[in-house]
Amino acid sequence: MESQLALWDEYLKSRDVIAKAAPGLWEVKNALTEEVYKEGALSTKVKRLMGLVGGLRAGCTTCVIGQTQLAIAAGATNEEIFEAIGVGTAMSGTPGLAEAGRVFDLLKELGRL
Repeated sequence: MESQLALWDEYLKSRDVIAKAAPGLWEVKNALTEEVYKEGALSTKVKRLMGLVGGLRAGCTTCVIGQTQLAIAAGATNEEIFEAIGVGTAMSGTPGLAEAGRVFDLLKELGRL
């Protein structure tokens, strides 16, 4: 099994390089992310679960790993994550379900399964 946490760490390292190379762009991206995921009519947890569904739909490995971790940090339960995976699968079919395997691997690594 490929370590999802190791993949996430590699992404964070490359993100740091990009942030140093293009700090203005990264500041704008961070401001947008902070605005989008703040508490509002929808909770941060719900927004992160929505991000997980989007990541599944896009087939974006780092999105799936990151949004899962951020959803957990926002209080998402395994059951809520599994329901989000169901929505992602309904929206993207088997490609989304295949990418969802990363979520299960991540939950195992985090000791949640």
